[in-house]
Amino acid sequence: MSHGIQLQAVPYDHPDAVKLNDQVQLEYQVLYGGEGDVTPLDPAMFAPPNGLYLLAYDASGTPVASGGWRSQDENDEGYSDGDAEVKRMYVVPGARGLGLARHILAELEADARAAGRTRMVLETGDRQPEAIALYLSSGYTFSAKFGHYRHYDSSRCMTKPLVS
Repeated sequence: MSHGIQLQAVPYDHPDAVKLNDQVQLEYQVLYGGEGDVTPLDPAMFAPPNGLYLLAYDASGTPVASGGWRSQDENDEGYSDGDAEVKRMYVVPGARGLGLARHILAELEADARAAGRTRMVLETGDRQPEAIALYLSSGYTFSAKFGHYRHYDSSRCMTKPLVS
């Protein structure tokens, strides 16, 4: 990876992951009001082989980006068997524009595919045009809504097949 960036798999509750999660929650609060993303998440959801959580560290060892996936199967929130849900994609403001989110997303997709998942799914919001542009340019398409925020007008759900 360029710019001296190194990716590292960590538990979702790793102190550096918590630090970046706190930062993204503040951004969600500014964008959408309220308390941020309250989707119930447990660190065990991101434990291989049923998930993965990645952090990107810069050359000084500072965490600058995150992202994870967790397994989902058919349930009453609209998921389907074989889904891998992208969660907590975030790049700190000073590291944006370096391609970190795209690199993390590609690694998550490859890992989910290797774990036997058949479709990547994600939910983002209408006030995150950069995220939407990243996902569209990475092969995702808009889909029927699913997940915790499926009943919110601002919710945008997207999917991408992992098998041809």
